[in-house]
Amino acid sequence: MSENNLLSKNSAPHSDVEQIKIRSNYLRGSLEETLENRITGSIPEDDNRLMKFHGSYMQDDRDLRNERAKQKLEPAYQFMLRVRAAGGIVTSDQWLMMDRVAQKYANGTIRLTTRQSFQLHGVIKWNMKKTIQEVNASMLSTLAACGDVNRNVMCNPNPYQSEIHGEVYEWANRISNHLDPRTRAYHEIWLDGEKIVDSRDAEEQEPIYGPVYLPRKFKIGIAVPPSNDVDVYSQDLGYIAVIEDGRLVGFNVSVGGGMGMSHGDVKTYPQVGQVIGFIKPEQAVDLAEKTVMIQRDYGDRSVRKHARFKYTIDDRGIEWFVNELQTRLGWNLEPARAFHFESNGDRYGWVKGSNGKWHFTMFIQNGRVMDDGDYRLMTGLREIAKIHTGDFRLTSNQNLIIGNVSAQKKKKIEELIKDHGITDGLHYSALRRNSMACVAFPTCGLAMAESERYLPSLITKVESILEGVGLREQEITIRMTGCPNGCARPMLAELAFIGKAAGKYNMYLGGGFAGNRLNKLYKENIGESEILDSLQTIIPHYAKERQHEEHFGDFVIRAGYVKEVRSGQDFHA
Repeated sequence: MSENNLLSKNSAPHSDVEQIKIRSNYLRGSLEETLENRITGSIPEDDNRLMKFHGSYMQDDRDLRNERAKQKLEPAYQFMLRVRAAGGIVTSDQWLMMDRVAQKYANGTIRLTTRQSFQLHGVIKWNMKKTIQEVNASMLSTLAACGDVNRNVMCNPNPYQSEIHGEVYEWANRISNHLDPRTRAYHEIWLDGEKIVDSRDAEEQEPIYGPVYLPRKFKIGIAVPPSNDVDVYSQDLGYIAVIEDGRLVGFNVSVGGGMGMSHGDVKTYPQVGQVIGFIKPEQAVDLAEKTVMIQRDYGDRSVRKHARFKYTIDDRGIEWFVNELQTRLGWNLEPARAFHFESNGDRYGWVKGSNGKWHFTMFIQNGRVMDDGDYRLMTGLREIAKIHTGDFRLTSNQNLIIGNVSAQKKKKIEELIKDHGITDGLHYSALRRNSMACVAFPTCGLAMAESERYLPSLITKVESILEGVGLREQEITIRMTGCPNGCARPMLAELAFIGKAAGKYNMYLGGGFAGNRLNKLYKENIGESEILDSLQTIIPHYAKERQHEEHFGDFVIRAGYVKEVRSGQDFHA
């Protein structure tokens, strides 16, 4: 099939990024030569686009940007490196490797992401290759952690349903491996692999993606009811485990979710996935492949803001997609089976799994692993990893589970947890335990406002309002991002803030507590004082007039603060 046919089924001129991918020779570009250039810490834009496929984004320290400009110095260029682990499970040795490279090559911290992967910040260009080599040596990878490909496959950690989790995790792993790019460029550039192919010819091909890959990123997650901690409706492709008589019988399939949008562009919007049917476990890989290939062939390659899978489905219709999918599969989906979600948060503290092993879920505010005074989280996890024979599980809410702890090791790990100030978060408010924020300043180049550095202090002020009306332990999901790309999935939160400018946010209300409904814009471009003034009215009203077990997101709709959003196409209405 020719490149033009593979690009997409629409005839509009392709975006500049598509042309970069065509010229890249399966993601090689001029990256190898660029990385050897020590005159500058930056890389050309074409190579920066390709670098994403290899797991990295070029950034600069925005706290230093103005001062460096005054001194006529180039920005303090650095790279964010994302390390992928399907389902978020890593060994103790892999955790120790991440700790080591964070200290040696990055800014001394580890960031746990909302997709159950790792981020390292502050890696400079000439340390990138050494960092990736150490990651790869531990059997982890940065390949396809970013870029126009399938991203890290998410999976519910479910420590209290050990056998089901183990089975679901295996399917997450198989899907992830099957959808990995096949290009040899990664091994050639970063791992000094032999250059078998020097030009685009019959010897090298991408059987699923083709030579120009997908129009945009693609995200897959697997949820195990009653927990929707992976926010399955936010995924391009979601699998919802169906458990009958204690065993996994298959998955309900959800398609067309996605969080990103652009301020002021009503043609862009977040969307929740639609459940289209049921499949057996052994059909999951085939369905994922065919879904990705449909997006490859029909996704919009001319306008990147319109290139996500949600728009492909919304433009053509869910019936069209199901027909196209079943035609490619050669078999039909069964009707969806009953399921029920209760929340999209984590269960904190010690839980004994059905396999007899113990699991400890700790609260890590916004996913930042570092030492801070008596809270010596990074040191404590390092010491735990030295003796832990189970696994570490990154949750979809930026927290961490010390998994599969034997009865013999539990006491020693409990001592290390206590000695280093590690916490299950139960002494925090329920609001804080249900919070998430993206990185934003100073490293993210897209940030319009603070997020990770600001949300904790805003929560403290909101907690005062909640405590004043007796709602400190009322669970409410609160999320913040520095821009509308949706990395912390704020559009699903009951209370959310999306950055517009320094100190200014759009305030959203009415998301579903179980992650099953989008929220709605309540006030635009407001600062902290107006945020708190609004909540001084809404929260006491909720405390006084909420119905039995009514969630905050449901109340603000019933009380008329915002309208219910049933589809992303109504998000701006």
